[in-house]
Amino acid sequence: MGGRPSSPLDKRQQQHLRDQVDTLLRNFLPCYRRQLAASVLQQISRELGPREPAECQLLCSKKLPRVREHQGPLTQLRDHPPRWQPIFGVLRGDGRLEWFSHKEEYENGGHPLGSTALTGYTLLTSQREYLCLLDALCPASSGDHTQAEPEDLLEVPVSFPLFLQHPFRQHLCFSAATGGAQRAWRLALQGGIRLRGTVLQRSQAPAARAFLEAVRLYRQHQGHFGDDDVTLGSDAEVLTTVLMRELLPALRAQTLPSLRGTGRARAWVWTELLDAVHSAVLAGISSGLRSFQPEKDELLASLERTMRPDADQMLRLRTRVAGRLRADVQGPLESCLRREVDTQLPRVTQMLLSTVEATIKGVRTLLAQGMDRLSRHLRGSPSGARLRSEVYSFGEMPWDLELMHTCYREAERSRGRLGQLVAPFGFLGMQSLVFGAQDLAQQLMADAVATFLQLADQCLTTALDCDQAAQQLEKVRGRVLKVLSEFKGDLLAMGSQALTIEGIYEDVIRGVLLQRIDRELKKAVGATDIPCTLDGFSEAPWDQEGADEETEAQREGGTRPRQPGSGIQGQPLCPLPPQGTFWS
Repeated sequence: MGGRPSSPLDKRQQQHLRDQVDTLLRNFLPCYRRQLAASVLQQISRELGPREPAECQLLCSKKLPRVREHQGPLTQLRDHPPRWQPIFGVLRGDGRLEWFSHKEEYENGGHPLGSTALTGYTLLTSQREYLCLLDALCPASSGDHTQAEPEDLLEVPVSFPLFLQHPFRQHLCFSAATGGAQRAWRLALQGGIRLRGTVLQRSQAPAARAFLEAVRLYRQHQGHFGDDDVTLGSDAEVLTTVLMRELLPALRAQTLPSLRGTGRARAWVWTELLDAVHSAVLAGISSGLRSFQPEKDELLASLERTMRPDADQMLRLRTRVAGRLRADVQGPLESCLRREVDTQLPRVTQMLLSTVEATIKGVRTLLAQGMDRLSRHLRGSPSGARLRSEVYSFGEMPWDLELMHTCYREAERSRGRLGQLVAPFGFLGMQSLVFGAQDLAQQLMADAVATFLQLADQCLTTALDCDQAAQQLEKVRGRVLKVLSEFKGDLLAMGSQALTIEGIYEDVIRGVLLQRIDRELKKAVGATDIPCTLDGFSEAPWDQEGADEETEAQREGGTRPRQPGSGIQGQPLCPLPPQGTFWS
């Protein structure tokens, strides 16, 4: 593996990184503060804005996304010089991987040999692919003999490898004992990587929305436009990735030539150095965000107190400014969209929609199989304990990696098609889109399962025999699948700015573009009566006069505005009164 630096980072380098972290936070936090105001106003506007009429839909599952804890024996390439050593691996439910010297050490509450959050990792199960990746990290010079070094790095070929690669962290090399164990670990690790990566995208909290928008604007000011996967992870992990990308060119130019070793051994030392830099940056940014937390909490509370009483006036002002800006840019904007967007939009829409539709189809098939299995057990007059066990297994379907793999695989297969967006658009966010589709599949399954179980509990009573109960389940099955078949998905999330000319101007352009996307989606799904509005962006609070008229009517008639959460979110399918608990 070659030599390793006696000290990955000297004091001068550590101070330089602290200075870089301070600079990033000093430039980023003002943007974050402004976006907190924007996000709070957007949240209020959603609550006060007009609601769509109530329709049958799925319940929202109350279970939080998670991965099932997975554990088992592995071997790991570690120490200096590196060698394969047995360890006991544990994947926690929050997507954190730990490894212990042996199982007893874990069971007795001992400290792990090592641990890592799986954010940003890529899992490889091909030794050849991993070695090619190492070769690309540090291209060989004429004096290197990298093709003779696999045994130096990995000693012997690995039958069931699990390589965790990260662009800024040391690689983790594991091996399972059997193909079955490798598959189980692969599914578990992929679930953990996705769970850690989409924590901000899944959140509806104003602070999370504000942070993502602030990162986008900060990067635009740095000259980075377009979408990539930089926003995968927690707030501290995202900012660490942003800074690491800024530091990487200089770090590579100044440090890589002086690293000892050759070929893959040198690449391994390079990953160790990157890991040290990443750890220092992450620690500094985490500390800075923790220091900012009290101020952020107070700012959010203050914004809520001060903005809500004046929300109507602020939204009216925004609508007027947006109208004037729209009139100014309408002509050039329409010309630009016809020239640059209209020719590409049908292909892009169909490409993205096919990914979502294939994923939803997988969810629907898997859900139908689960409901059919439950009905068959019910017709067989099982014991109470057996029935409860089957119901529990059905309720755990969204978190069963082996079952959900069929749905996740459909999203993964779209990666090649999504790669076609790189050349014409410079789009590099394929991983985020794949994760988004997989998150959608898991949330849909969780919501559908919760809906089925609640409706079944409402219509089943102990007075029914097994055949009658199975017939009732068939009716519930049909209703749930009908709603699921009509679901067209809302994979993209958009934000809005606060009352600044720059923010409103951007919203105007985005709104016109989204109108075009909405029309194309409706054509693609072939049902103009089904709304295709993208989640997180609604023009109604900003641009529709009806919002203002409703507020006036409420004021004149003395009625109270709608309370938060009074819309259709979470309403059951044609709710029935409870009639007893059948499952018990």
